[in-house]
Formats: sequence, C-alpha cells, structure tokens
Amino acid sequence: MTSEGTSEGTSEGTIRVVVADDQLLVRTGLTMILNAQPGIEVVGEATDGLEAVAVARELRPDVCLFDIRMPGIDGVEATRQLAGPSVENPLAVVIITTFDLDEYVHGALKAGARGFLLKDAGPELLVQAIHAAANGDALISPDITRRLLTTLAGLERTSPPTQPIEPLTEREEEVLLTVARGRTNAEIADELHITLSTVKTHVAALMNKLGARNRVEVAMWAYETRRVKG
Repeated sequence: MTSEGTSEGTSEGTIRVVVADDQLLVRTGLTMILNAQPGIEVVGEATDGLEAVAVARELRPDVCLFDIRMPGIDGVEATRQLAGPSVENPLAVVIITTFDLDEYVHGALKAGARGFLLKDAGPELLVQAIHAAANGDALISPDITRRLLTTLAGLERTSPPTQPIEPLTEREEEVLLTVARGRTNAEIADELHITLSTVKTHVAALMNKLGARNRVEVAMWAYETRRVKG
C-alpha cells in the first residue's frame, strides 16, 4: 500500500484517485498515465481488494480505479463495500479489466460502479472515465454499453422493474434515454438544446423518482424497462 498525501495536501480542484491492481506493471502504468494529467493525482495504491477497501476508506479519494480480478476480494466486492446500496457515503468507483464478460459488467454496475473500462481502452478514455466519475457522471466503454443493453433486455426478471414514485415527464424521458446511452451532462445539454443546469435538475429528478443512487442505476432502469432498443 502506498499513500501520497491527503485531501489537505492536494491542490483545490484536483481529482484524487486510488488505484488498485495486483499487477505491478499495470498499476504503475495507470498511475503514470493519471499523474501526467493536469488536475488528477494518484494519492494511493493497493495490490489486492482488501487493501483497496482499506486505503479508500482511509483516504476518501474522489475516484477509485479498481481491477476486477484481485486477490482477497475482487473488484466487484470491493466496489460493493465502498459504493453498494448499504453504504451511507458511497465513493465513486471505476472498474478496469481485461475481461469484458457480461456477468462482470453487470455485477460491477449493480455493486455501484460508476464506470467500466477495458484495459485496452486507451489513456484518453481512461481519463474521461475518471473525470466523469468525479463529476457524478458515468462512462462505460461504448461496445460494453451496447452488449449490456442487449444482455439486460434478454434477462428473465424475477420481479418487475421498480416503478417511479411519480410518472416521468416527457423531458425526463428524453434525458433518461441519453443517460442510458452513456452521454455526459454536457453532451446531453448539446443534444437536447438545454442548459447544463437544466440537465442536472432533470437527472436529479430521475434519480429521486426511480430511487437510484447514481446515473448508472438510472441507465440500467432504462434498459430493464426496455426504453432503449439495441
């Protein structure tokens, strides 16, 4: 475990990240990529899932970047402990992996992850995912998003999807579809020709009506209710 500084020692506006991966070369590479970006600082590292949870709880970073396969507990369980439904103050977690199996993706998002990337996604998409998670958005590799949609649409549900506490407005339905397609708030504003603050208001309303903790859960609800077609 390494920890470099605390929130008091980090410049204002800097996104503080904890990286967890049991492979030294991968962990070092991710750390170098992120530290080379303006406004991002890796403040801690971990070599397994248990250590990742401990470091994240100690440092309270803005974003946790976890490999899905780690000794001790895997990235999904680590995510659940830091961002799951029972966590009072959830952290933002992005899962990164060489494995794009549907059960991993679905499990990570259900556990509370705000992003899911493949390790070959490239530095640009990685940095986008970190910024998105820090801003409360979510970024999932586009190819994974399409497959996830198809997979969820084909699942046999044991119970019907959650019903909103109030019917969604026409505009909320439009915003819902853009969220489900992985658009950021800025992209939604451009696409629907509305202000960024209006987008944030609609997303907050969707989360409230659906009882969702983050926009990933909003997107998954859109998949589960067949609002998005492949």
